[in-house]
Amino acid sequence: MNEKSSAPTEALNRRKFLTRLSIALGGFTAAVVAIPVLGAILAPLLQKVPSLWRPIGKLQDFAIGETTLVYFENASPTPWAGLTAKTGAWLRRIDQNNFEAFALNCAHLGCPVSWIADAEIFLCPCHGGVYYKDGTVASGPPPTGLSKYPVRINQGQIEIQTEPIPITTINAG
Repeated sequence: MNEKSSAPTEALNRRKFLTRLSIALGGFTAAVVAIPVLGAILAPLLQKVPSLWRPIGKLQDFAIGETTLVYFENASPTPWAGLTAKTGAWLRRIDQNNFEAFALNCAHLGCPVSWIADAEIFLCPCHGGVYYKDGTVASGPPPTGLSKYPVRINQGQIEIQTEPIPITTINAG
């Protein structure tokens, strides 16, 4: 009788052990997957990005009333970034001493916008977003105007204050 009663107890102990082992391995696997995902989500919130003034050209290089694509070093380039350390903006010279700089990215989903000089509009090729020359929304799905960078003139040099690439907003409505 002892042999018969110990067999079900042994099977129960094995089942309990395997259940606990499965739960422990599942929890470990979930943690291994979750840590990098949480790191990717939280890193931009925790990382301090420097705000630096980057030179983009001389004052005389930009004609009044024209919008020009300019390039500068990203706000927080990594040593291995290579060409991706460069970003750009659309720079518009309003008058003798005033400039506006717009982000390249559409405020809808972040696609790069193009300047159409004849129509004096920015056009997003992805979903048909259109912006006036002052960066405000003309039509299409963008919820807000183009993001702007601060611009200054420093000893005859035009400078843009670098910031993180603007995060786009998705229109939920």
